[in-house]
Amino acid sequence: MERGNFGSKVGAVLASAGSAVGLGNIWRFPTECGSNGGAAFILVYLACVFLLAMPVMVAEFVMGRASRSNTVGSYAVLAPGKPWIVSGFMGVLAGFLVLSYYSVVAGWTLDYTYETLSCGLMAESDFGKYFADFVSNPWRPVVFLLLFLLLTHFVVAVGVEKGIERYSKIMMPMLLLIMVVLVGVSITMPNAAEGIRFLLRPDFSKVTRDVILSAMGQAFFTLSVGIGTLATYASYFSKETRLFQSAMSVCVIDTLVAISAGFIIFPAVFSVGVNADSGPGLVFITLPYVFREAFAGMPLLMYVFSGLFYVLLLLAALTSSISMHEICTAYIHETFKLSRKMAATIVTSICFCLGVACSLSFGLWKDVTVMGMGFFSLFDFLTAKFLMPLGGLLICTFVGWDMRHKLVAEELNTKALPLLMILFRWVAPMGIGLVFIYGLVSA
Repeated sequence: MERGNFGSKVGAVLASAGSAVGLGNIWRFPTECGSNGGAAFILVYLACVFLLAMPVMVAEFVMGRASRSNTVGSYAVLAPGKPWIVSGFMGVLAGFLVLSYYSVVAGWTLDYTYETLSCGLMAESDFGKYFADFVSNPWRPVVFLLLFLLLTHFVVAVGVEKGIERYSKIMMPMLLLIMVVLVGVSITMPNAAEGIRFLLRPDFSKVTRDVILSAMGQAFFTLSVGIGTLATYASYFSKETRLFQSAMSVCVIDTLVAISAGFIIFPAVFSVGVNADSGPGLVFITLPYVFREAFAGMPLLMYVFSGLFYVLLLLAALTSSISMHEICTAYIHETFKLSRKMAATIVTSICFCLGVACSLSFGLWKDVTVMGMGFFSLFDFLTAKFLMPLGGLLICTFVGWDMRHKLVAEELNTKALPLLMILFRWVAPMGIGLVFIYGLVSA
């Protein structure tokens, strides 16, 4: 079966960056930053990105291109007959689970984008009540979940070069352009300087063990590493693509987007006197209030700013969901010899069913629990606390200790190889193991 390939180095980097850039950058990062002391958290986060998450990304790139296969097939090709393949199956399972509950939140974003652009959201009197009523509604979130999954399905079903690469080349520049515009507007708001100081002035007294571990978890979540997403994408890379340099580019783009999200949100939040640690409701409850208050005398700017923000959030959700869909689609497509369209349809159908269960856990099924958790919380727990960190640990260990050193060297072709091997073998596994153990103990 002929496999697709990215048609250019730029396309490969933008697609990989799109996989990393998602709701984790624009929703979760500001929440974590606001709750953990601002600039001090950012510095710890940067260390975690480049010492822990980036090595996993490079390891995934090596596995994917060396094997020219999906995340399960990578282990089958590189370590036939060995139990490493279990890690590949974990990645596919994680892909299904993450895409299912992630698409629920992305569906909320799609609804807010529609309501904002149609001028309905800003007319609401109580944003907290609007959000609570929306997520507990038995059908409306499900409709937007389906619409979002269909958007993702369309891109993946078309193929690698004509679908994933083509739309990454459109969506990523759009996303970055919108971010530049929003940062420019936000930092010129009244009292915006307080929000900028919050982001740039580190308070190391707030750096605790929990903050460090939170930064590690955020680095993993935002870069989408540990479940084979980037191994799948790297299987479509050409031999001319420099893996280490590409990984560095993705990490830099992802980090700039996350920090830029902070420069959009916190100057605006501080300009109207709202607490920076507003929690997960920051994007869906606090920010609509901020937009309305900050631009009270300028309705046109209020609608433009809020509309651009939710379009930005939607683009970020879409670029990363495409990569999660591709993990599962590539596995089914190549393993069962089905057409790409059929494989994508199976993935979309399964994730829709699982997503409905996650969505209803905020309403009709809120009393239906497994291990004391609703389906949404359960899927988040299994992936964030178990599958992603364990998968990252196994990937680094495999490339560092079991994969042929000569093959790793050939794929990377960089003078930084000795340093990378130290990161693969010791630094990343130890750091990831700490996150994994702490996550289980504190659950």
